[in-house]
Amino acid sequence: MKIIQSDEHLETYIGSIENEKELAIDTEFKRVNTYNPILCLVQIATRNEAVCIDVLSVKNLKPLFEKLYRNDTLWIVHSARQDIEAFFCLSNQIPRQLFDTQIAASLINFPSQISYQSLTEQLQGVYLEKEFTRLDWTTRPLPNGAIKYALDDVIYLLKNYHYLVKELSLSNKTSWNLEESEKLLDSSLYRTPINQSWKKVKGLARLPIKARLSATKLSAYREHIAQTENKPRKWIMSDEKLNNYALGKEPMDSKTLDKFDRFIKEHPDTNNINLLAKDNNPPTQKEKEQKKKIQKLIEMKSNQYNLQPEVIANSKSIMKYIRGDNSVCFCSGWRHSLLKEELKC
Repeated sequence: MKIIQSDEHLETYIGSIENEKELAIDTEFKRVNTYNPILCLVQIATRNEAVCIDVLSVKNLKPLFEKLYRNDTLWIVHSARQDIEAFFCLSNQIPRQLFDTQIAASLINFPSQISYQSLTEQLQGVYLEKEFTRLDWTTRPLPNGAIKYALDDVIYLLKNYHYLVKELSLSNKTSWNLEESEKLLDSSLYRTPINQSWKKVKGLARLPIKARLSATKLSAYREHIAQTENKPRKWIMSDEKLNNYALGKEPMDSKTLDKFDRFIKEHPDTNNINLLAKDNNPPTQKEKEQKKKIQKLIEMKSNQYNLQPEVIANSKSIMKYIRGDNSVCFCSGWRHSLLKEELKC
């Protein structure tokens, strides 16, 4: 087993994979008491070897970033979004090429959120242990079992990748997968604008309109403080407390109120947050009937193209479309090509 824990060892390793274009990548990080994930370990597998890079021990990660963010480096990752985010918080960079094996599997009729362990077991007959799923990855030294567990997360990735590439080609879905992967290469996904943070508030949709608009300002304030202090947003203010403040059920303490008032004065744009209240209203009977028709169409198309229906569209996006939102996923790209004649979107 290889674990890299020094700048010199990292430079030597990066030199040894100079000509490797396909890198199977995974990360281990901690996100318990911070807003941003703390990247702890990076696992990389090539055709010849797999290594762990101890990010907490290596001081100079520049050689790693230079290799990972080259134009000709393909990241092969399972469920890539959080891994990309963990890197982005350190490097402020996005991969140039990506193949997400979870996305690819969903396009050939595996469950849309299939785990790496389940996919590997089905494709290779290998059962992977989950013993260290909840390990605190800032722990040093890491147990040997944890290092093996981490390496297992990339050792089988390349074989899964090559199987999926072949199946996507046979089913004429290679371009679909490229389209889906490219969506994850948008850096805006990894920066939460404070004026969009209301979307993360559980229960906001059930508030009366006036309270809902107050809650959007509170959520922007909470997000700003969380980002500034690098603390989990719910440590700043729980969703329940935020909603209670918005409803007037609970008064803010004077310190929080002063900070909130100061934030609003410094960020007057928060008064113009565009909350589409209608999107959160319960569906009417007519909308329910429209939704059933669209779901039936999607089910027919999913059977025709060997997909799970939710891969084409979920319930939320269907309702948005019914209410006039043509920016939903099935109004563009490969999904649009399947549905455009029937929906005319």
